[in-house]
Amino acid sequence: MEYLSSLNPPQREAVERTQGPLMIIAGAGSGKTRVLTYRIAHLIQAKGVDPFHILSLTFTNKAANEMKQRIEKLIGLEARNTWMGTFHSVFAKILRVEAHKLGYPSNFTIYDTDDSKSLIRSIVKELKLDDKVYKPNTVLSRISGAKNRLISWEQYVNDPYILADDEAAMKPKMGQIYKTYQSRLFRSSAMDFDDLLFNTNILFRDHPDALNKYQQRFKYVMVDEFQDTNLSQYLITKKIAAVHQNICVVGDDAQSIYAFRGANIQNILNFEKDYPDLFVVKLEQNYRSTKNIVNTANSIIEKNKSQLKKNVWTHNESGDLIELMKASSDNEEGRMVATTIFEQKNNKQLHNSDFAILYRTNSQSRAMEEALRKLNITYRIVGGLSFYQRKEIKDLMAYLRYVVNEEDEEAFKRIINYPKRGIGNNTVEKVMVAAYEHDIPLWEVINNSSSFLSGRAANSVEDFCTMIRSFKIETERKDAFEAASSIAKQSGLLRELYEDKTIEGLNRYENVQELLNAIKEYVDNPENEDKSLGAFLQEIALLTDEDQNKDTNDAVTLMTIHSSKGLEFRHVFVVGMEEDLFPSQMMMQSREDLEEERRLFYVACTRAMEKLYLSYALTRYRYGRLLNCEPSRFLEEIDPSYIKVNKRTGSNVSSSFRESLSEGNNGFIGLKKKPALRSSTTAKVHTPSPDFKPSNTNNLQKGMKIEHPKFGFGKVTGIETEGTNKKAHIHFDNFGEKTLLLSFAKLRILD
Repeated sequence: MEYLSSLNPPQREAVERTQGPLMIIAGAGSGKTRVLTYRIAHLIQAKGVDPFHILSLTFTNKAANEMKQRIEKLIGLEARNTWMGTFHSVFAKILRVEAHKLGYPSNFTIYDTDDSKSLIRSIVKELKLDDKVYKPNTVLSRISGAKNRLISWEQYVNDPYILADDEAAMKPKMGQIYKTYQSRLFRSSAMDFDDLLFNTNILFRDHPDALNKYQQRFKYVMVDEFQDTNLSQYLITKKIAAVHQNICVVGDDAQSIYAFRGANIQNILNFEKDYPDLFVVKLEQNYRSTKNIVNTANSIIEKNKSQLKKNVWTHNESGDLIELMKASSDNEEGRMVATTIFEQKNNKQLHNSDFAILYRTNSQSRAMEEALRKLNITYRIVGGLSFYQRKEIKDLMAYLRYVVNEEDEEAFKRIINYPKRGIGNNTVEKVMVAAYEHDIPLWEVINNSSSFLSGRAANSVEDFCTMIRSFKIETERKDAFEAASSIAKQSGLLRELYEDKTIEGLNRYENVQELLNAIKEYVDNPENEDKSLGAFLQEIALLTDEDQNKDTNDAVTLMTIHSSKGLEFRHVFVVGMEEDLFPSQMMMQSREDLEEERRLFYVACTRAMEKLYLSYALTRYRYGRLLNCEPSRFLEEIDPSYIKVNKRTGSNVSSSFRESLSEGNNGFIGLKKKPALRSSTTAKVHTPSPDFKPSNTNNLQKGMKIEHPKFGFGKVTGIETEGTNKKAHIHFDNFGEKTLLLSFAKLRILD
């Protein structure tokens, strides 16, 4: 029980209160991981709870593994018996056992996003629909949103409101695609990521015996990052905890930034309504950041109306003021950031890894990368193409998946003629058509190829089938590494890559070797009891983006703010602090959207431990045009006593901003009053007309008068089309010239 003495009073209370519903509101940097870790250790060691009765749900495998290791250090190997992992990995584990109740085999395949998009492309083509209207990203997002709200395809196609939405969006066949998509997944014995949650809800709804089994097993339920849960995740958790009511949720409503993924902030805001006897503990002491950074963050988030009130504070030193950097362009912004990093490294003996550059959109990284390269500063981009998304890796993975599950349609299509074995697209289509027309699995068709095909095509398919059967036999006798190595060689894939002597070809060959190394590492890990190929494939399918990014060297980190959540760095640059960029133009249609953007800014600021920089540019290239930019409204919301303006800021600062500057005794420019960072024209807030309703802009033409909900009334001065992007140049009465992307802009046509 010595570990309790290292906790502050609220942390200790959260650890020792083990019975009944508990909500821990954990401010940024308040030590929530330590509290969760100690709470589990306390349940096992002090309260005598069997680890098998504890369920701990997180959002990344990395977070789960870190907690397991910490608990092991406290109480030993017994910690491994807790059920701890991501929602998807834990529910996949449950579904492996219970899948037969839903009509699935236990070795069902888990489709990743690329598999799902590929299947959607096939369906759109088969239904003879326009693939420019029914884009895979759009369709998958729509289906995912429905599943996260627990709307089945049957409910979808029978809901008049949903159908009306699809009609308005000019995508009336969305329901038919959803229905076909689910049918094909089921036929392939496959589930996508959303199905792992959706089907667990179905399992618990339709099979009380299964629900009761897990209610009795999990007597203590804990959920980390509760503010990021969606409806589906919350309902499953609530059902599991319904008998014993020992549910503990940990989160911070101020860091709820994933509404676009389906996260529902109301889960945490309304948790008390579901549990009237809820006990709430607030962790408000920040151990991460300086006083100036903590106070800056507080002054930002207090502007949100929808929040659980808390007062985050710190005993840390005051530290430097927040530094505001103004640049004439995005390229100059990059140079200023890179130069500052170069100087700070030399002056304070810092490492590259002490710095992070955070931005609202991935496209902003270009200027930063160019500037860092010119100064020979090593950097890494988080969120680039991950290892498991590379073509050569997906090719071998498809072989492995198909050997484990011969009903996996997407894997079949990927490998049937790679490396080339004389099986053309026509043959593949005949096989697919035969399977659909006779309503039999693809495997049955290719096992009896002579009944459906003729000549050389039938022989080639038969040879492929024989090869897969031999792989299956090997997989049953060998561990994952031995089986995968054999498949890589015997399939011809390794030879195909090895014979390509270009630099790219060698890299691809080395990547496949690295995958085999990873499988060997998995097999050699004593913690992995199941060494089979199927077990390895499940582990890989459930990797999150955060798990795939590993620190390999001393580098400056570049990432979107969304990717930065949960991380911390000594020095943080938040770049692109401009209206329409941050807050995003797409997130200003409602107060809820704007408050989510403000929470995103709060998350960005609270990643900094010692020093926080905020930068904006006066001009930036967007949509191929150089646009004038205005400083973000969020900069105005910061208490000016915490800000200083970077000495590099030129004399051409906007006049309203210059009025608020004065020379301080310390040689830096300080703020003597709240800066009016936006020009006077932007202060004229437009209130949309009572009858405002967005028009269909497909026929928008030059000369038309329009109304925009934010910019007010204006006249179209030009229309241009680049690929699938259609843009309008509009002169607004109070805001001047603006370029709007019509797929996002909400415009009411007045004539």
